[in-house]
Amino acid sequence: MLGSYEIRTDLALEAREQFTEKNMEIRGVEVRENYDEEKDIRTTVVKVTTENGAKAMGRPQGNYITIEAPGLSMPDEDYHREISREIATHLRNLISLERETSILVAGLGNSAITADSLGPHVVENLRITRHMIKEYGLKSLGKEQMHRISGIIPGVMAQTGMETSEILKGIVAETRPDVVIAIDALAARSTRRLNRTIQITDTGIHPGSGVGNHRIGLTEKNLQTKVIGIGVPTVVDAATIVHDSMAHLLDALEEAERKEFLEEMISPHLHTMFVTPKDVDETVKYLSFTISEGLNLAFC
Repeated sequence: MLGSYEIRTDLALEAREQFTEKNMEIRGVEVRENYDEEKDIRTTVVKVTTENGAKAMGRPQGNYITIEAPGLSMPDEDYHREISREIATHLRNLISLERETSILVAGLGNSAITADSLGPHVVENLRITRHMIKEYGLKSLGKEQMHRISGIIPGVMAQTGMETSEILKGIVAETRPDVVIAIDALAARSTRRLNRTIQITDTGIHPGSGVGNHRIGLTEKNLQTKVIGIGVPTVVDAATIVHDSMAHLLDALEEAERKEFLEEMISPHLHTMFVTPKDVDETVKYLSFTISEGLNLAFC
């Protein structure tokens, strides 16, 4: 806590870590971790099972799957292929695919801003099948069963004058998908997780929440259909970086002294500034291909 300012993060794993650092346990929150040493991939599942846990975490009840992969920010095709397979596995576990399923993929964000363009780029790389099945049928495609994949890049309110939820409500009402998958850029608490972490959740997504720009959530309650959220942290707020750089000094201070020191040292304008790595343009390209290929593997 920076005075009255709370460090922002969209990752449930980081929200849980704040309690771990204080040696606090939360009832109604289960954590399961798996590390594949050979692939260097760490997967952590945070499951919020009760209202008490949801209140403490500041997140809805549900599953939050975090894939941490240090090589994600590097152009290693083999490594990215492993991550795509990991994504596909988790999606198959979250979505029932025994029968033909209609899936709408929404690429959230502003394609004109590199750090916010992950969602649009993912949709651009998807294998869209809904129109082909509707036009030609499964037999003409040599398939007995194929999931109907459609995609939309709804833009942001500054471009459209509409809430993303308003746009998607209309599309969902018209096309009636079985599930909506929303892809968005996130904010992280730790710089080491930038562009190296993927979060998958079955609780939906709240566009802009990580940077304090709160929009109406894309949830099952709002859209009247199951919503899966997939995101990658591409930014971290500047106040967090300042806080972390002074960590050793802060540890030596009492709670009251720490609060006073932070309020004096961290100027208010830092709370509205967000930082992204200098190579984010290349990294977002790698990540968008990795996530879209994960979706393609899961559904095609």
